[in-house]
Amino acid sequence: MTPLFNRLNKKIRIVLDHTSHPGNIGQAARAMKTMGFTNLYLVAPKSFPDPKATALASHADDILEKAQVVDTLDEALKDCTLVYGSSARNRELAIAAHTPVEMAKHIINEPLEAHGDIAILFGTERTGLDNHALSKCHFQVVIDTNPDYSSLNLAQAVQVLCYQLQSSILQHDAQRPNADFIESFANAQEMEQFYAHLEMALMQIGFLDPKKPKKLLPRLKRMFVRNRLYKTEVKLLRGICAMAMRNASDRENHHA
Repeated sequence: MTPLFNRLNKKIRIVLDHTSHPGNIGQAARAMKTMGFTNLYLVAPKSFPDPKATALASHADDILEKAQVVDTLDEALKDCTLVYGSSARNRELAIAAHTPVEMAKHIINEPLEAHGDIAILFGTERTGLDNHALSKCHFQVVIDTNPDYSSLNLAQAVQVLCYQLQSSILQHDAQRPNADFIESFANAQEMEQFYAHLEMALMQIGFLDPKKPKKLLPRLKRMFVRNRLYKTEVKLLRGICAMAMRNASDRENHHA
């Protein structure tokens, strides 16, 4: 593999969310290994480790052995600054959709020196990614299939996206940005902390009614995710939240 592939492979994690059949985990590991990818994350799998996973991994046991098993999606996405969600479903709060080729091109052109990890997220076998999981994704990736028969199993979807990534990376020969300073994107954990701070601020200033929240917070989150905030921007917004909360508290004390 090329130096660029090796650098990207350290950053890219394949995340399987609530996988119900252990055999699909094994097949996904096999798909990853054939394309050279090594970082597998499992969010609350129904059964793992499991001999069915090992059997269907077909000598990709090393991928399974070092797989990171976590309880929540937030844990799996910690330190990630770019998250792709594999889903063919249309959503009410839609996010930008990329083809596998567009996804690979986008990932290749990430200035890796400044950013965290990159996650490619896959949902359950039966229903795919739910809205909560997709709300944490910056982009959706959609695999074009036969409209009369669009069924792909989990391992097939992993194989298609890993193949496209590997193929695009190996063909890529452009130079990386070589600036003295490249600003860093906020990671998933920092964004979740910001959302909690924002919610408290909006309630304190009376903009958000916790009894009738409607879809205010999901829409705000979607706006921020779509624009991929930098760390400095998150700090700025949290400063605004803190100032708004202090002003609201001062007014309450003044009227008391």
